[in-house]
Amino acid sequence: MTIDPAAARKEPIDDDAPHILVVDDDQRIRDLIARYLFQEGFRVSTAADAQAARSAMRGLSFDLVILDVMMPGETGLELARGLKAISPVPICMLTALADPEQRVAGLEAGVDDYMGKPFEPRELKLRIQNILKRAKAVPVAPKDEVRMGEYTFHLGRGELRRGEEVIKLTERERDLLRLFGGRPGMPIARHELASDESTGNERAIDVQINRLRRKIEVDGSNPVYLQTVRGKGYILYVD
Repeated sequence: MTIDPAAARKEPIDDDAPHILVVDDDQRIRDLIARYLFQEGFRVSTAADAQAARSAMRGLSFDLVILDVMMPGETGLELARGLKAISPVPICMLTALADPEQRVAGLEAGVDDYMGKPFEPRELKLRIQNILKRAKAVPVAPKDEVRMGEYTFHLGRGELRRGEEVIKLTERERDLLRLFGGRPGMPIARHELASDESTGNERAIDVQINRLRRKIEVDGSNPVYLQTVRGKGYILYVD
């Protein structure tokens, strides 16, 4: 891929622009992809391996992950399987053109598309746009229950369980879970969460979210399901 190193984006990135996570152990490729996508108006974060990618995704929500297959330690395929088990985030995998088995294995792991190396940046951009368009077009079917690992929340009864154990909720926590559970995988802005009189201001929402995380997350300080969307609010990922 060839990118003009002198090119620079003159306008600031929109806060609502798609946020892409680029995961590749090759720093040169990682930086080139990040620079190009930034020039094209995307928000971009990078990670050198699977561990760094998981760390980035604990506190932020991404619209798409660009993931290299061959990485030291946990491979891209292993990471893709793990991410797809807990999150609907779209994944575009980077593979060697000479290895069709990797591409097949990637699709079996649930990735949404793949790119063979070397590739043209413009093609990568088009593939990203198509993936994001498909992801946005997929309707979320309403459900009576949503599952988050060991936890299950019944929207109608407003009941949170961990196995057979009923987890006590406040009325506000129940309302929040109903709102998130009715729109899984969709960011909900703080001002919307704080729109009723019982909530108070938007800062109070952050406190309530932290309390709720302690009830539905294995580690509330490193959330997997109820994640922050920078500049937007919060999003609930369900199984």
